[in-house]
Amino acid sequence: MIQRAIISGGGTGGHIFPAVSIAEALRRRYPEIDILFIGAEGRMEMQRVPQAGFPIRGLKIRGLDRKHLWRNVGVVRDFLRALISARDIIREFKPQIVIGVGGYASAPTLKAAQSLGIPTLIQEQNSYAGVTNKFLARRADKICVAYPDMERFFPKDKIVLTGNPIRPAIEHLKAERREALEHFGLPLDTERVVVVVGGSLGARSINESIGSRLKDWADSGVALIWQTGVAFEEKARELLAGYHFPVYSSAFIQRMDLAYTIADVVVSRAGASAISELCLLGKPTILVPSPNVAEDHQTKNALALSTRSAAILIPDKEAREELTPRAIALVKDATQCASLSEEIRKLALTSAADKIVDEVEALLSSKKE
Repeated sequence: MIQRAIISGGGTGGHIFPAVSIAEALRRRYPEIDILFIGAEGRMEMQRVPQAGFPIRGLKIRGLDRKHLWRNVGVVRDFLRALISARDIIREFKPQIVIGVGGYASAPTLKAAQSLGIPTLIQEQNSYAGVTNKFLARRADKICVAYPDMERFFPKDKIVLTGNPIRPAIEHLKAERREALEHFGLPLDTERVVVVVGGSLGARSINESIGSRLKDWADSGVALIWQTGVAFEEKARELLAGYHFPVYSSAFIQRMDLAYTIADVVVSRAGASAISELCLLGKPTILVPSPNVAEDHQTKNALALSTRSAAILIPDKEAREELTPRAIALVKDATQCASLSEEIRKLALTSAADKIVDEVEALLSSKKE
């Protein structure tokens, strides 16, 4: 019986969604469980986690500054203070397990738990392990991963291939095509739809490629669902005012389940959660990895698919010129779409959150023996 658990990490939607999915899987199996999140003050998880129905405590912590190394004196100071705060929270809450999903808060939280002798489990979402999880791996009890061949980063005997937890509404997609078309205001006889998402904050290169080629989209006969992010929302609205074709544009798509229901092709950044969803749904995909992430892990995630002919990779610096024509060509090529769909589906790992809970149970049982 698991009575109390701490889950730590976040920073982006890509980390938050799996963390919440794990929490929901724990709650399904143990309805009386107390779950506490620990996040980083000022980061997205401090709003998103309470919205999902879970309490969260914040640590004052930030990431390493790789461009200005001298500034890391303050980063180290913040880490040490966060370590003390995390230890105090853990002593007060008394969890049986501490789970880290990456992000700034995971390092002090799991480090504190390890120093107190509390079992820890790492959930590594990417094909290239981040600094935080590599730092924590030596003393972690279990490491759940989403890609094979992760022995180059972690001790082999601790690794379990579970996949990335994804949102239940996506994993158990039930929406009807008519409902989805009506939701986005698209004609009911729409035949081809391209869904463009640039992550929770949008993506400049993707937005500029779409925005500068709206005539091509209007002439293509293809419907477009375009998530712009907040920074580009107004600009997109201005640009679209001069065109009349089936298009839905918004800063953020709340109902991704409906967007995926009608998507014939998806254009996306290469975050771990997005890729896991696309694999499960078998969507023909063009990936434009963000260049502004640690260790360029999105490019490595995208390569894990493109080298298996499971997705098309367009580097960020080439997106402005190549993205729109390639997306339009792909959605009209039924043979290539079918091939991409078949190959990406082979990489899907289902029920990841429940598998991670299985590992938590096995870990705690082994500690009692």
